[in-house]
Amino acid sequence: MKKKLVCMVLAATVITTALASCGKKNSENDGTSADGATKVTIWSPTDEPAVEEWWVEKISEFNEENKGEIEISREAIVRADSYAYEDKINAALTSNDLPDILYVDGPNIANYAANDVIAPIDDYFTEEDLADFVDSIKVQGTYEDKLYALGATESSVALYYNKDMTDAANIEMPTKLEDALTWSEYADIAAKLTTDTVVGTNIIMDQGEGLPYVLEQFWISNHTDFVSEDGKVAEGYVNGEQGIEAATFLNDLIQNGYANVNPIQKEFHNGNAATMLGGSWEVATLQNEYPDFNWGVTYFPVADNDGENTSPTGDWAACLTSSSKNSEAAGKVLNFLMNKDNVASYAKAIAKLPTRVSTYDSLPEYNEYPLSLFKEQSMNTGSPRPRTPSYTVLSPGFSKAMMNIFTGADIKTELDQVAADYEDDYSKNYSK
Repeated sequence: MKKKLVCMVLAATVITTALASCGKKNSENDGTSADGATKVTIWSPTDEPAVEEWWVEKISEFNEENKGEIEISREAIVRADSYAYEDKINAALTSNDLPDILYVDGPNIANYAANDVIAPIDDYFTEEDLADFVDSIKVQGTYEDKLYALGATESSVALYYNKDMTDAANIEMPTKLEDALTWSEYADIAAKLTTDTVVGTNIIMDQGEGLPYVLEQFWISNHTDFVSEDGKVAEGYVNGEQGIEAATFLNDLIQNGYANVNPIQKEFHNGNAATMLGGSWEVATLQNEYPDFNWGVTYFPVADNDGENTSPTGDWAACLTSSSKNSEAAGKVLNFLMNKDNVASYAKAIAKLPTRVSTYDSLPEYNEYPLSLFKEQSMNTGSPRPRTPSYTVLSPGFSKAMMNIFTGADIKTELDQVAADYEDDYSKNYSK
């Protein structure tokens, strides 16, 4: 297999110089602390104050319990321009300066695994432990039948709605998964709720990774995907008949004026959109920052004609770098970070879904609507993004194509280009 590390840096820039050091050992992660403890270094993105406080508390707790044996230190990396984190990883690859534990965004795991940047972690978790994690997080972290990453939290997306607007229009939203809105019903509601000052829905989380993260589910619900299950083929998938149907449905929402191609910030929250495809984290935002807003949430829409119930998943996960000289100690740290209590407390701090099923026992809020709906989706309908090392070409290519489509480009031409670019990258760098 010919390998190439491709990170989504700006326009998916290929960092070929990083390969020179992918297989080398990190000389800095080789030392011990003053009291003889093995040092284990962690990199993860900076986050909200509650999450940063969690890290301080947990690192202190671990270091106290393992004094003289293992000592954790963490570098929190600002993601100011979306790709600063990936830039730092690429720089560290060229200078042999990766940490022992690296947090990676879910869809990038396969790329790092294929290029030997990260190592399998199966041996650091018992079968009983792994059985407690939701399937989606294990699927996300698996590449070629080996587990490379686990995360403490999952994500989900559902359809939020302005209850004052739906009530005024005598619209009743589904309360059961089996009654989820079909695409036609969703479009009809968006049309009915669109006015001169309000669009019927918001479908664009952002114009980057948010597009494949959310919109892939329209392909999956229509019984296809962006690529084949083995990741080798995009032709006939992203641009196949069902894929074109999905893109056409989404484009019609834009062209009919039911959704904005460039939505204003907090469009739904401020009453400028009647519905919104939004993440589970929006519950905390709406409850804490918009206490007077009368809103509800229902399930992710399904394709007409027996479409598949599905919903987005994916989040940051912890990996063990191949360059670590302290893999045994790092494995113990991974096990600590992903234990039941820490998954529960981390999920609470970051306001996301926990990945261990048993943790819901200590998070009763997930037994009540609206969080119960996201829990139900996470455990029953979650579909991670494609596990392929060429996702770093697929994602920006799809995002660009959809924005072109939304602004008037031909659907088939754009999706054909996505398929061609993907297969070109995969065949050159990852086909055996």
